[in-house]
Amino acid sequence: MNPQQITVLGATGSIGISTLDVIARHPDRYQVFALSGHSRLDELQALCLQHQPVFAVVADSPSAKRLQASLAAAGSKTDVIFGEDALCQVAAHPEVDTVMAAIVGAAGLRPTLAAVEAGKKVLLANKEALVMSGALFMQAVAKSGAVLLPIDSEHNAIFQCLPGDYSRGLEHVGVRRILLTASGGPFRQTPLDQLLTVTPEQACAHPNWSMGQKISVDSASMMNKGLELIEACWLFDAKPAQIEVVIHPQSVIHSLVDYVDGSVLAQLGNPDMRTPISHALAWPERIDSGVAALDLFALARLDFEAPDEQRFPCLRLAREAAEQGGTAPTMLNAANEVAVSAFLQRQISFVQIAGIIDTVLSSEASTAVTCLEAVFAADSRARTLAQQCVNQRGEAR
Repeated sequence: MNPQQITVLGATGSIGISTLDVIARHPDRYQVFALSGHSRLDELQALCLQHQPVFAVVADSPSAKRLQASLAAAGSKTDVIFGEDALCQVAAHPEVDTVMAAIVGAAGLRPTLAAVEAGKKVLLANKEALVMSGALFMQAVAKSGAVLLPIDSEHNAIFQCLPGDYSRGLEHVGVRRILLTASGGPFRQTPLDQLLTVTPEQACAHPNWSMGQKISVDSASMMNKGLELIEACWLFDAKPAQIEVVIHPQSVIHSLVDYVDGSVLAQLGNPDMRTPISHALAWPERIDSGVAALDLFALARLDFEAPDEQRFPCLRLAREAAEQGGTAPTMLNAANEVAVSAFLQRQISFVQIAGIIDTVLSSEASTAVTCLEAVFAADSRARTLAQQCVNQRGEAR
């Protein structure tokens, strides 16, 4: 049997690195076809030399020329291409079997959709693709016959706890609700008045997971959980009211499914993204991921609590956007990306992130999404307004 050909979009990020670690453990099963990286050219070069992909994709022509020259000097035959069209090319390439969609943010939407439209097995780590264009995205999955498997540990856990025929509708398979777990991030117990002065370094210091800066800040604000709630609605055809967020500080139970007969099924494991990645790569089989076995005796206890919306207003805003539907989730995501970037650059405070998102969502009524152009138009409007809010708040500090 020939190895599956894998394209890893976002290869230099934490998900990409974990994916390549799992792939390297099974050279007889998987082979890297293409890798993409945005700005970390040295890291991408090292990955190309290790995995020898056919293609490497970077952001622009100067970066492509630099990487191509470096790889050629090292004896690599990898062809370096650049831009969004190149990302779509390696995602939809006829020789590719599976695409890991791990580009962070709205930038991952088009190439992920290209993989779906080409009928690939798509391992979805880019939650923004569904948040921004859920209806269009799921229609494309149904039309192309693509296999869509969730990589977020929570959605992967839910997928594992649901019956195989859950697409008939949650009520038809006896599901009462989905329990989406959250660690609570680094500020779960921080006094509220101290949130006014927290730094990007503190926000990125997640207690359990090793993640990139943007997703770490989202976890600290619990916007990450809000985006996951919206994503879960699309993945599992659930209403927002059917999904309950539960803070679970140990991050060992990755999510649960509550059934009408009183059963609650949970998926447990050490907080390591190689578990959901290996599950999706090999699905419906199971393979070694390199993750250590869970030691229940060392764990000793599991805690749960309800999220405090005063502490985490982003979670409330995300649920409201999910209930509105249409362009609201797109604008929520765009405003959040701008606000988080501004916080990381120390232009605004941590607590101002939610205020900017709220202002953007209140700026216009949500409208139905009928085409991808409407998605990007709403995204653009939200970014412009969010940046204006950033500028105003930055000047007022």
